[in-house]
Amino acid sequence: MKISLTNAGKRFNRDWIFRKLSQEFTVGHSYAIVGPNGSGKSTLLQAIAGSLQLSEGTVDYFTHDQQKIAAELVFKHVSLAAPYLELIEEMTAKEFLEFHGQFKTFLPGKTVVGILEEVGLTKAADKQIRYFSSGMKQRMKLAQAVFSDTTLLLLDEPCTNLDQEGIALYQKLISNYSTNRIVVISSNDVQEYGNCEERVEILKHK
Repeated sequence: MKISLTNAGKRFNRDWIFRKLSQEFTVGHSYAIVGPNGSGKSTLLQAIAGSLQLSEGTVDYFTHDQQKIAAELVFKHVSLAAPYLELIEEMTAKEFLEFHGQFKTFLPGKTVVGILEEVGLTKAADKQIRYFSSGMKQRMKLAQAVFSDTTLLLLDEPCTNLDQEGIALYQKLISNYSTNRIVVISSNDVQEYGNCEERVEILKHK
């Protein structure tokens, strides 16, 4: 898979969030979108995900054999974890992952029980998410994104609400499950994006 942004720009009202941004994202590589708070990192990440329409320029998606992916089918290739995405708090951890798995299959060999074990939530498998701590909820968000069998993994401030043990877990997940994927991380914290090979500095595209 390849993603190509060409002269991409997004504005809200009269304010440009970014402009004239051209960038390719290819499988097997990791990228960090960096910049201060409020600079537009999350907006760019959502544009890459196809969930936010550009104001100018284009974003195109291609399969490994260079066939263009229709915009309405891009979601099949994308998984995203972000602070602004909500979990279904009436469900238990196990129910949530089983529900999610009906829409996107998990990585080969991964089961709900195994995933919960890997993210340290085995004891909370049958507990409603509404009773989770903020750190436990973030582990759930990472679990549903990282273990989805998708080529494009998008992470927005992935260590939000995580303690040092949670941060170590996140770094382990990224190390173990980034192969043959495009990983794009939006962050201003080097603990979150230190593994990334390339950085996109949002302030250069104002």
